[in-house]
Amino acid sequence: MKTKLIAIGAMVFSLLILSYAKIEPNFSISELKQLYSSGDYTKWPKPEVDSIVYAQGFEDIGTLGKPEFPEDNPYTEEKAALGKVLFFDPRLSKSGQISCANCHDPELNWGDARRVSYGEGRLQGIRNSPSLLNIAYSKIFFWDGRAATLENQASFPIKDTKEMNFHIDLATKRLNKIKGYKPYFKKAFDKEKLTQEEILKAIATFERTLVSPKSKFDKFVAGDSTQLSDKQVEGLHLFRTKARCINCHNTANFSDNKFHNIGLTYYGREYEDLGRYNVTGKAANVGEFKTQSLRGVSQNAPYMHNGLFPNIRGVLNMYNAGMPQPKRKENQQNDTLFPTTSKLIQKLKLNQSELDALEAFISSLSTGAYKMRPPDLPQ
Repeated sequence: MKTKLIAIGAMVFSLLILSYAKIEPNFSISELKQLYSSGDYTKWPKPEVDSIVYAQGFEDIGTLGKPEFPEDNPYTEEKAALGKVLFFDPRLSKSGQISCANCHDPELNWGDARRVSYGEGRLQGIRNSPSLLNIAYSKIFFWDGRAATLENQASFPIKDTKEMNFHIDLATKRLNKIKGYKPYFKKAFDKEKLTQEEILKAIATFERTLVSPKSKFDKFVAGDSTQLSDKQVEGLHLFRTKARCINCHNTANFSDNKFHNIGLTYYGREYEDLGRYNVTGKAANVGEFKTQSLRGVSQNAPYMHNGLFPNIRGVLNMYNAGMPQPKRKENQQNDTLFPTTSKLIQKLKLNQSELDALEAFISSLSTGAYKMRPPDLPQ
C-alpha cells in the first residue's frame, strides 16, 4: 500500500512539473494554455518571425472568416449548385471518364491520396494534387502559381493532356447539347446555353464553398481551453517560435500564399522540377513552390509538390535537419539556374519530444471527414 502511494505521489509530482515546466524560455504550459485560449490574440506570446517576413506584411495564424467572392463572380446558390454538378461531371474530359472529382475526391479530403494523379489514358502527372478545402482563401493557384484566379485555374486541368485532355470550347459545346443541363443553366445564368467563361465561373463558385468546419485549434483559440492537450499547446507555441513554421505557414489559412525554395528541386536528378521558374522564366524562382495550407494536412498524405513524403513526421524531420542545401560542383559554378534553398530554412535543433508536440499540434488543424454525395448528372 505504501509503495502504491509513493508511486501515485511521484506521478502527480511529475504531472505538476510538466504543467509548470518552462517553455522557450518564459512560459509554463499552464500559462501558455491560458494565454492562447483567452480569446484575445493580443495576449498571445510574440511570434518569432524573420524581419523579411514582417516586411512582406506578416499576418498571424487564427480562425477563418467567411470566404470572399469576386465582384465579377458573386455567389448565388443556383450558380454553386451548377458548379457542383460540373465538378463531378466526367463529360468535361475528352474520354468522358475524368472529372474534377477524380483528383479532388470528397471521400479523400478533396485530394486523391496518390503521390501524383492519373488522368486520361492512365497518364501520370508530375505533381501531387492538394486538397481543395479552403481554396477560397488562396490568392494564387497551383504549386507554381500559373493561375491568378480560381476561375482561370479551373480551365487548366480540362486542357492538360495528362489530365482531362479536352478543350474548354469543345467541353462547353458538349454540355450545351445536354438537355438536362438547361434548367441548371437557366437558374444560374438565366439562359439555356452557356459560354466557357460561365462554365468556369460556376465551377469556381462551387469550389469557394468548400470550407472546413471549425477545428480543435479554432475552438481552442476562441476560448475553449479543453480542446487542446498540453502537448498540443506546447506544439502551438513551438510552431510560432522555435520551430519557425510561422514564417511561411501564417495567416488564418496557415499559408502565406507565397513561393519558397525549400531545397526539394532535385536539380539534375530524377524528379527534377524547377517549380515557379517554369512560369516566370526568372532564375530567382528556380525550385520555388507555393506554401500549402496546413489546415486538414493530417488527412492529406502524401506530401510536398511531388508527393514523395508519405507522412508528416518525415516532413518534420527534414525541416529539423535544415532541408537539403545543395552545393555547386566545380562544373556548376556558372550555372545561372542552380537552385538556392531559401534563407528561411534553417536547422531547428528540435528534440524528439518537441517534434512530438509539433506533430500533435498540427493534428489539431484537421476536422475529420468532410464528405459530399456526388450529384445525379443531367442527361
